[in-house]
Amino acid sequence: MLDKNFITSGRNTIIHKIRKIDLIIVNGAHQPVIVTYNGLAPYNGVIPRKKSEAKKAYQEVIDLTSIDIFGEEKKLVFVQALDNKEYKIDYTKEDTPVFIKIHQENYI
Repeated sequence: MLDKNFITSGRNTIIHKIRKIDLIIVNGAHQPVIVTYNGLAPYNGVIPRKKSEAKKAYQEVIDLTSIDIFGEEKKLVFVQALDNKEYKIDYTKEDTPVFIKIHQENYI
């Protein structure tokens, strides 16, 4: 069994597990999002093409359209981050201030 840096839960939830690894969420042609140990933000950097490049930068790329994850583009994704908050990424509101929003202050 492979040890992942995240868990998928339900139909649209990702749970970040490892503090030192940042997750880059890619959802088709939409704006990528980076998940760090202290929150979420839109990602404007270069997305690593190979797993080895991502590993050297302490990152992991999550392609939501991959069969291993959700298998399709999502309009709404929930992310439980290590800062004890659950965030909502609403891809219908991309390029607005409510693109990434805190959904729950304390999910534990």
